[in-house]
Formats: sequence, structure tokens, C-alpha cells
Amino acid sequence: MIRPTPRAAGCLALTIAPALLIVAAFERYWFAALYPPAAVLGLMLADLLMIMPGRRLKVGVEAPGLMYLGRPAGLQVSLSAEPGFRPPAVEALLEQEGQAEPPEARRGTLTDGRLELSLPVRPLRRGQILLKALWLRWRGPWGLTELRRREELALKIDVVPDIKGLHEEALKFFAGEAIYGLKIQRLRGEGAEFDALAEYAPGQDLRHLDWKHSARHRRLLVKEFRQERNHQVLLGFDTGHLMLEPVEGLPKLDHAIRAGLLLGWISLYRGDLLGGCGFDVSFRHYLQPARGLPHFTRFQRFAAALDYQTEESNFTLALAELGARLRRRTLVVLFTEFVDSISAELLIESLQLMTRRHVVIFVTLRDPLLAGLTGAAPEDFSRVAGAVIADDFLRERSIVLERVARLGVHCLDVPARGLSSALLNRYLMIKQRGLL
Repeated sequence: MIRPTPRAAGCLALTIAPALLIVAAFERYWFAALYPPAAVLGLMLADLLMIMPGRRLKVGVEAPGLMYLGRPAGLQVSLSAEPGFRPPAVEALLEQEGQAEPPEARRGTLTDGRLELSLPVRPLRRGQILLKALWLRWRGPWGLTELRRREELALKIDVVPDIKGLHEEALKFFAGEAIYGLKIQRLRGEGAEFDALAEYAPGQDLRHLDWKHSARHRRLLVKEFRQERNHQVLLGFDTGHLMLEPVEGLPKLDHAIRAGLLLGWISLYRGDLLGGCGFDVSFRHYLQPARGLPHFTRFQRFAAALDYQTEESNFTLALAELGARLRRRTLVVLFTEFVDSISAELLIESLQLMTRRHVVIFVTLRDPLLAGLTGAAPEDFSRVAGAVIADDFLRERSIVLERVARLGVHCLDVPARGLSSALLNRYLMIKQRGLL
């Protein structure tokens, strides 16, 4: 695409006044008024002939497949040109769609026929960013004409919550599993699968004494257990409108995804199978459980595809569909939210059916606004009314959680900052007791 530059437009504008003076002073030589614009047009044509053609510029693009929220990444653009023309200064700009900051243009000059540019992409929310095209433009030696080129990209970048601190948090739970030289620290009493018999030592659990073998060998022997593996862990994310409520600057869904990523990494590290699903008014996403740390990358892409929805969640349809897809006993972690006991009735009925075959962890985030309203000083009538209404909501919430807990469901109602640690502790407790 060939276009004149602002410099060319300014030069043409400067020829208007001389042309009008020529027409006014020398009417017989009116055609002389065309000479200044014609001269400028001639310079533009000469500048266009000296500009590097677009077909001689080769473009290479390298985009990251995954980005973390709050950590900008760059699209690497490599340009190479054939010799024979004066190396121009090339300006590059991205054409993008999604929740991200406006793109910034980058400019550089081809040196020895090559140029490397890094175009920043700064996501604002979790999801996907579509890079539609790359715009390039460069000008002629005199700056009167420019060439524009649109390079089709059609690239998708998944944006997931920042997991920079996940490995640091996970190491706290694996501190006792490290290997120092040739000494291996064995995890005993951490599971329910029989491993070996060992002589009793003071401090061990008396419930693990094997009286039959102790009588045979005439000394106290205890059973040692090892952790079970190959259990299925499925993380279910409610993407309905209630999960869009911001808590500590982020939607509840983002807090849930971050805690789910940490739990997913640890479960894969321990040899379990990890899967996921997302639902609101319909069952939208499903990731088949699989094992191995390489599967964590697929789980990250699954988490990035969980979009924010404004519809009300249909728990009956979602849990029925999930129950039909699970063929074996599974630890189902359900991240969801409810308002009152009336809206939670269908949820309780669906959880009752789910707990017959699976172990369920029901996870909700405690709203600090309600706690702040109930604890506010009663300075005026509006604060008293707000405290009474907030207390009613908290009471109904506690009733629903108590009813869910009576079904055999493990309930977690914690603040956003303590969600990850509370969820991991409950997962380890379930594994240790052999409930799966």
C-alpha cells in the first residue's frame, strides 16, 4: 500500500500560496501555477522509485504460546531485506483483539539487511489474546512517500494467572521428600497401601500394630504404608456471574484458577491424574484426566480458555454431565459460589448424587465485605441496617455449608489469601486417610 507522508502533504500545501499569486499577477500565464505542485509530485515519484519494494522484505514472527497475567511478553519480529536499496527505518505495529493494553509501535533501521524488533503484549485479564496481523511501514529516502504492508498472523496467546510463586509454595509441601546424596527420605504413614512390617518404635501409632505377626515373632511389629498413586483429581470451575465478583482486586474465578493450578501441579507431581471442567448455564469445557508433569501445560491452556460469563450457573446439568463422564472414583474439587439457601437447593441435590461415587471438595471464597459490615461500629441507622442484612446473609451461608457438610462433602469457605494453603491441606488429608 503506497501513501503520501505528512511531509509531502505539507509541501503541497506550501505550493498553494505561490500558485494563487501567479494566477492573480499573471493571468495570461496561469498554467505556471501548476509548476510548483508538479515539482512536488515529481519529487514524490522519485522518492517512490528509490524506496525498497515490499516484496524484498521478508518477515519472521515468533510468538509465545502462553503468557502470565501481570508479566508482559514480547512478540519477536525478525526482518531481512535483499541488498540493492538503501536500508530504511521500519516501524512495526500489532493488530490485536482481547483484554490487553493498546499495542505500541516499535521502530528500527535495517543493519546489514537485518532487524530484530520486540513488540510488547500486556494482558489485562485472563483469557485469550488474538494477534490478527502485523503492520509494517517504511519511507523513502526523502520521506515523501511510504509503503505499508499487512502481514497476516492469526495467532492465539493463552493468558493464565501468574504462577511464578507456585513452585515456591509447592516446595513447602515437598521439603521432606528431597533426596540428599544417597540418603532417601521415605514417607511412612502417608497413605493406606501396605508397604512392609517394621519393629515398633516408641511414638508410632498403636493402631498400626500387627498383633498376629507380633505374636509369631515375639516382638511388636507395626505396618508401614506408602502413598497411593494414579488417583483421579478433577477441578470443576463455575464460570457464572457470581464468580465475577471482585475480591482483593481480582474476580473470584481468577483466585480459584490460581489455587487450582497449584493443586494441579502438586497432584501431578505425586503421580495422580489431573483433569478439569468449566460450566455456567451449560457444560462448556472438559479436560480428560491425564498424568505426568507435561500434562500441566495442557491444563494451563484449559484454564486460559475459561471465559467470564454473565449467565446463572446450572448445577444440575453440569454435575449430571460430569458424573456421566467420570468412570472411576475421583476427587472432585468444585469451585463455585451461591447467594442464599434458596438458590443452593439444586446445588445440594446434585452434590448428594455426586458424593455417592466420588469424594467432593466444595470450595467457596469468603467475602470480606460482609465481615466488614457486621463488625462496623453502629454510628448511624444505615450502618446498623447494613450489619443486620450482612448477618442474615452470613447465617444463611453457614446453614447451606452445614447442610452440604452433612452430605459427606468437604467444605472450604476461606478468604482469598488462604485458599491455596487450605485446599492443599485438605487434599493431603484426604490422601493420607485413604478416602479415595
